[in-house]
Amino acid sequence: MLMLLILGLSPLTEGIKFDLPGVKYPTEKCIWNHANENVLVIVTANVAPGPDQRVDVSLVDGSDHQNVYLMKRNVRGETRLAITTHAEGDLGVCFTNTLDSRIPVQDIGRYSRAVDLDVDIGEEAIDYNAIANQESLSGLEVEMRKLEGMVREITDEMAYLKRREIKMRDTNESTNRRVQNFSLFTVVSLIGLGVWQIFHLRAFFRRKYLID
Repeated sequence: MLMLLILGLSPLTEGIKFDLPGVKYPTEKCIWNHANENVLVIVTANVAPGPDQRVDVSLVDGSDHQNVYLMKRNVRGETRLAITTHAEGDLGVCFTNTLDSRIPVQDIGRYSRAVDLDVDIGEEAIDYNAIANQESLSGLEVEMRKLEGMVREITDEMAYLKRREIKMRDTNESTNRRVQNFSLFTVVSLIGLGVWQIFHLRAFFRRKYLID
């Protein structure tokens, strides 16, 4: 029963495959994932060969300035990049494919590189086989260590969702207060405008001797 529970909770790692078009003035193609603070992230990129093309990969955070964790130029074949996040937020794996400047403009559309990408975050990135060999752990102890890590990751994720919920609730309450204040200001302004119009029209009619 315990083993079924462990297998049921085990995270699955999904790969992404895409073609990266080659251009002379490339823009970044980024794959984004959320990552908590101080977690291990391992990126495995397998870039297919292609003539007259240079593929660069970088790991950036989701801030406005997109701070670069790590960058590698001229990636060929399988490449592994590992970082530890310094803040909670989005993590981007960004690729560029730069063509050789000698390639004619009419031939640019023919060039691309196939990319097979795997992003392992948190517990998915931990090599438990290496830990088992280093600490001489039994199979059950390894599975218990995995389960402990998954529970810790779920707890961190629940804490993150709670912080997000609090932030969204504060935003909603602030927006509600602003809408109420604006509505009150609108009503007061309309009443004031109506009163001003009454006195203005009354003074106008008096000047025209239409009313006493």
